[in-house]
Amino acid sequence: MVSSYVFYGWWDYRFLLLIILSTIVDYFVGIEVQRQSDLSKKKYLLWASMLFNLGVLGVFKYYNFFVQSWVEMFHWFGYEMKNSWTLNIILPVGISFYTFQTMSYTIDVYRGNLKPTKDFISFASFVSFFPQLVAGPIERATNLLPQILNKRVFNSKIAEQGVRLIVWGMFKKVVIADSLAPVVDNIFSDYTAFDGGTLLLGAIYFAFQIYCDFSGYSDIAIGISKLFGFELMSNFKFPYFSRNIGEFWRRWHISLSTWFRDYLYIPLGGSRVGKWFSLRNIFIIFLVSGFWHGANWTFVIWGFIHAFLYVPSFVLKTNRKYLSEVVAEDSLLPSFKEIWQMGVNFFFVVIAWVFFRSENALQAFDYIKRIFSEFSVHVSYKYYLFYYILPLVLLEWVFRKDERLSHVNKAFWFGLSVVLLIFITAKFGGQKSFIYFQF
Repeated sequence: MVSSYVFYGWWDYRFLLLIILSTIVDYFVGIEVQRQSDLSKKKYLLWASMLFNLGVLGVFKYYNFFVQSWVEMFHWFGYEMKNSWTLNIILPVGISFYTFQTMSYTIDVYRGNLKPTKDFISFASFVSFFPQLVAGPIERATNLLPQILNKRVFNSKIAEQGVRLIVWGMFKKVVIADSLAPVVDNIFSDYTAFDGGTLLLGAIYFAFQIYCDFSGYSDIAIGISKLFGFELMSNFKFPYFSRNIGEFWRRWHISLSTWFRDYLYIPLGGSRVGKWFSLRNIFIIFLVSGFWHGANWTFVIWGFIHAFLYVPSFVLKTNRKYLSEVVAEDSLLPSFKEIWQMGVNFFFVVIAWVFFRSENALQAFDYIKRIFSEFSVHVSYKYYLFYYILPLVLLEWVFRKDERLSHVNKAFWFGLSVVLLIFITAKFGGQKSFIYFQF
């Protein structure tokens, strides 16, 4: 717990108060929910916990957004508001992650899925566990808390898996994501100066930048946890090999998508409430997921696009078709049908990423319009496809059979470590922070 607090407080010690308050509230609420026999009192306690956590998240992350949206709405009707009442506040790093993590504990205790712990130190360690504190995976108390409470024994094989994941995560972050970042920044910041082919390439590069950045952090967090004897949940399972949006969300940011499934989608009735209400629930989940990522209408639109793309697979009942299946796991190459499915799905995912990356919705729409209206095959920055994207895709195709990467020989890891060391040395002091730190 102490090391986690030092880790988090190193950025800004003042925000330690928020995570400590959240920990105290849910620790005592969990105990009191277990003690109460009156269901209505349990509900009051649960709502008290959720209102506190969501209230803190709302003030720091969404207050200014709603105020500014309110002012802009009045401006649209021709009325100028003199005072916007915005606050000059900084978004605490990782607040969306640890808020959801501690809320899931209280909900699981309320549902009877978990007995509350009376060990405050262990509970505080669960909430603030430093490897995944600021960018996930969003852990469940049912998985992580028992591991904290129980004695752990060092296992060399598990530690070796952890080192491999750390190296692979660092490679994706430093070599791929950080190399693509300046190209993506240049294209999106001055997109009107480029042809449509370059704009499409910029969107593709951002798709791989955010994937390597975020999944790289998750790999590092899972790898470090293994060194300490902890097993965290998988957060990515080769999402760009997905054949529809349903499969994509079972492979992308798994800890968040399953959180919304278990704590929002199913309580709303899931897919058991008839087709129209099920569709309503789908749009709620994706819109809330988009809004979780940031206080900007671009994220809401991004979520809406994914909801819209998810509907056909839901209606045709193919949304669960690839639930436990990895593309062509036992074959050397995918079939033409699988290539087509992966290509079409990836294209729509890339188009949606334009909204995620753009400063505002108008810029995103204009960016996409220019892709199609000014398309040209004479594109800039095309060589990055061969330097970074193609090698990554080929490596992930090999790795898809084993998330632990245990089937890859030691010579590969030695070579990868050398490449990583060269890039770290060349970019010393120039690494970009992880994208998901802002959430």
